[in-house]
Parts: sequence; structure tokens; C-alpha cells
Amino acid sequence: MAGMQQVAKMALQQSLSPQMQQSLHVLQAPLAELRQLVDTELRANPALEELVPERAAEPSSEQASPMEEQWNEYYTQRSSAEIWTREALEKRQHFLDSQVRPPTLSEHLLEQLLTASWSREEGLIAVEIIGNLDEGGYLRSTVEEIAAEVDCLPDEVELVLAKVQEFDPPGVASRNLAECLLLQLKSQGRQYSTETRIVRHYLDELGRKKLNEIAKALDLDPKEIQHAAELIARLDPMPGRAYTSDTNQVVTPEVIVEYDGDDYTVSLNTDEIPRLRISDSCKDMLAGSSKEVREYLRDKIRGGNFFIKSIQQRQQTILNIGREIAVRQREFMERGSSHLKPMTMSQVADAVGVHETTVSRAAAGKFISTPQGVFEMKYFFTHGYTNSDGESVSNESVRQAIAQIVREENNRNPYSDQDIVKLLLDRGLGVARRTVAKYREQLGILPSHLRKAF
Repeated sequence: MAGMQQVAKMALQQSLSPQMQQSLHVLQAPLAELRQLVDTELRANPALEELVPERAAEPSSEQASPMEEQWNEYYTQRSSAEIWTREALEKRQHFLDSQVRPPTLSEHLLEQLLTASWSREEGLIAVEIIGNLDEGGYLRSTVEEIAAEVDCLPDEVELVLAKVQEFDPPGVASRNLAECLLLQLKSQGRQYSTETRIVRHYLDELGRKKLNEIAKALDLDPKEIQHAAELIARLDPMPGRAYTSDTNQVVTPEVIVEYDGDDYTVSLNTDEIPRLRISDSCKDMLAGSSKEVREYLRDKIRGGNFFIKSIQQRQQTILNIGREIAVRQREFMERGSSHLKPMTMSQVADAVGVHETTVSRAAAGKFISTPQGVFEMKYFFTHGYTNSDGESVSNESVRQAIAQIVREENNRNPYSDQDIVKLLLDRGLGVARRTVAKYREQLGILPSHLRKAF
């Protein structure tokens, strides 16, 4: 007899401690977000203080005397001790809990990942998928490339990808515009609607406003097609856009690669990195305070030390990755994007001595200054092809070759994707037509019939 029933089962799930989650946030945060994290921690943790770079002392008639400085320090310590009652501590903790910053797309997805039931293998695949999403929320690596990264079968990646595509925001982890729109329609329960039929079979015609042709093909009234087109227009073609930071803000590189004689030097942009320490006054207050205050202070000192070590570990990891990029991409440093070499996160992880998911988090949203300009660190992680000469060529080099071909084409007779395939083959690059179409879309290049000048 069919009906509802309760089933008890056991499942083994891994959970991260609050400290480990904080450490991951510190590792993944770009400079601007790291500054926010530090400011929040400084407000919440009285044991922490920021080291401000010393400046030359300027004489002032209003400079406090040594006696006044001692009195101010004593008064500050007394007042701090007196206000740290249980009620004040609870208020402070509530203040800490209320300090939040808008999550990035990766953080938003990883948070959903942690609340779901995954096997270890599925979790690794999901993290790799999330790490390969662009700012719009699109998956910019193929299933085969991700399978190679995590050493699994493409079919396994497809299964995990389908689960990630059920995450919020709807349409995330899509491989193209059509899939993005279809996922959003499915999330609205409209997977069998006219809108879905149009997106699945007539998206190009819709883009060219050929509504009458679509109506004829679907044997529907043009007004119904017009209504469906209006509903499709309300969908979000860039589901990850809501989680991106202000694109007008100045990009500050964290790693600097400079040419020095016959070699390249790699350094961190330490001017932008907050320097923290445990407050001496907080240590001094441990003596002579009540048991409750001592326990509170010890807890804050431990938390402060862990936060400082997390920042130090973040810096060392990013520096190590930057050094490995400079070594493996020397030809790029000297000659530009067309000489970018294939390089995977697993290769760098092995060289640096960390897990590849650590490399993915450390590289996310970070920028590196090179002799060729400022680039996002993830720009250098790309799979590739072997050309007719047996040399490894990166995906980015193929994209640049496609862009050059389109720039030099006759706009009255533009190249089709198949034409570009043949031209690439003449250069020793064997690339499939669907790959050319994918890279063309990534470059923002329209199909040939829309590039044609009349």
C-alpha cells in the first residue's frame, strides 16, 4: 500500500570547525575582502591590534607628557576591565555574529556544498567545478578537463555537475546560455513550457527577433510567442553577477613578478597586507582579573593567534603559487599571451606541497603583476593541446589565435566556425568545431552571420 513512511539511516558527513572555516575564508579572500575580515576581527576581538607603519614624529605643543600617557593607559585598562561583565560579553558576541559581508559566488556555493550529503569523491569534483566558474556563474572548463584534474571519469563529473546546477542561484554552473536559461525555467517548474521549447530549439532565431518564424515552426499564435519571449527576457543570463564585487574598483595585485637581470623575482605586495599582533595591554590584564574575564581573554588570545597564523599561511601559499607560475610561464613573461603554457592546479599543488583545492581557493580573485600586465592568477591555469610540432599549447593561446583570425577577417565574408577550424589546423592546432564555438562565445565574438557587414 503506497503511503508515507519514515526510514532511519546512518550517514558519515565531514564538517568544518569554525576556526577551519575562518581559515578557508582568509585563504580565499581577495585583498579588499581580507581588509573587511580584518576590520571585523579587530572590532570583535580586543586581543588583536593592527601594527601601523611608523611615521616620523612631528613636534607638537599638545604632545602628552609621560605622566599623562601612563594615566591614559591605566584609565583605559580600568575602564575595559569594568565593562567586561557577562552582559557586555554577550552583547559583544552578538555584535560579532551580526558582522557579515556579502559572500562571493564561490563562498555561496561552497556553503551549500557543506550542507549537502556528498561522498569524498563527489565533494572533490564539486569543489573543482565551483573553482572553474567565471564571474557570470558559467563553467569555463569542459567535463573532460575537470575529470582529468580530479582523476575520475567524465560521467562522474556529469552526475556531480547536475547536482551543483541545482544550487542557488538558478542557472549556475551552466556551460552555455541555452543551458543557463533552461535551468532557470526548470527551477520555476516551466521545463515543459513554450519558453523551454523556444530556448532549446530556436534561441538563435529569438536573438534575431524572428518571432513569426518561431510561431510557424511551433504552430502557435505569434502573440503566444511574443509572451514567451517576454518571459525569457526576464531570466538572468548572468546568474553569478549578483555575487560579484564592484567591477569599477581598482585592481590591486597581491603578487609582483619583476625582471631582475637574467631572472625574475617574485614578491608579495606587503603594503596592502594588514599586520596584526596580540595586544600587550590584553596580556597584562590576565593578571588580577576575575576568572570569567581571564577565560574570556584567553579565548580571544587563542582566536587572535589563529587568525594571525591564517593570514601568514595565506601569504606564504600565495607567494609559493606565484613563484611556481613565474617558473612555469617564463615564456609568457617574456613574450605574452600567445606563449602561455598549459598548467593545471594539480601540477602546481604537487610542486607547492598542498592540495589542489587549496590552490584553487588561493588563486580565486587574486591578481598578479607581470611584465606583460596585471592578470588574475586563475588566468594562468589552463589545459591545452599538442600542436603538429609536438609542443604543448594552452587553451588561452588557442583563444588568442581565434581572436586574431576574426580581427583579420573580411567583414563582408566572415569566417564560419568550420573555417576557423581549418585555419587553426594550418597553424598546427587540431581543434574541434564545437570547441571553436565555445571559445568564440567566451571571447564575446558573435556567430559569422551576425558579424557580416552589409
